[in-house]
Amino acid sequence: MTEIHIDSLLPAEMAKRAEDIGVSKAKAGPLKVLFLAILAGAFIALGAIFSTTVGAGAAGTLPYGVTRLLTGLAFCLGLILVVVGGAELFTGNNLIVMAWAGRKVTTRQLLRNWGVVYIGNFIGAFGTAILLYASGQYTFGGGLVGQAALGIAAAKVSLGFWQALVLGILCNALVCLAVWLTFSARTTVDKILAIIFPITAFVAAGFEHSIANMYFIPLGLLIKAFDPVFTASAGLELTRLTWGNFFVANLIPVTIGNVIGGTLLVAAIYWLIFLRKPA
Repeated sequence: MTEIHIDSLLPAEMAKRAEDIGVSKAKAGPLKVLFLAILAGAFIALGAIFSTTVGAGAAGTLPYGVTRLLTGLAFCLGLILVVVGGAELFTGNNLIVMAWAGRKVTTRQLLRNWGVVYIGNFIGAFGTAILLYASGQYTFGGGLVGQAALGIAAAKVSLGFWQALVLGILCNALVCLAVWLTFSARTTVDKILAIIFPITAFVAAGFEHSIANMYFIPLGLLIKAFDPVFTASAGLELTRLTWGNFFVANLIPVTIGNVIGGTLLVAAIYWLIFLRKPA
């Protein structure tokens, strides 16, 4: 009779599982990876849509912390879809460094995976922003959803370079910890529960996620560019909301921060503790 294990994996077993998954991801065919990455970008954007809708109009009616908690809980949808659905997310794939550090994956394989996944995530997130704009969903709730979307985008491009970078570090430490915790899971319910608190925490705290921002900021830019009447009615200061600031003021520093947070603060630490061979 086959023995069935129901207990969660322990950290040492999680590290071996993380390494094996990293090898599998790094050696997967680029076309397969690209399509799975497009899905992941769209999934994260769906979480962002849910989060924005939940938080729309809450300012002034609910305490700040409660509003952030609710938006964070809603955003969890994105990573739940990625993990349970088996998609490829750039920020989570920073954990492939555990396999790279053990020389199970080459530098070329690591960078190829990251490059393909990052591009695919951008396509999925940006494409979802286009669809959301075309749907007119941002006008729902008497325009409160669109006002929230514009406000989020404007705030993100107004961050200083170093602030965006550090917020990115903190964000992906939590994202990679969420993914790391799912490696202990035996069931889908285990995975979902492992995701909820770290992801809710990063959103509630206002940390910066590069892939989510590939949706948040382009949506604001699309509304600003193609619906000037709605934009004017929002009454927000949007001079910094430009394509240039999307990349220079946010996406570049946040991406760098995400890589630092995921690779150094999570992957490298756990590799040193559980996988490094004694000298």
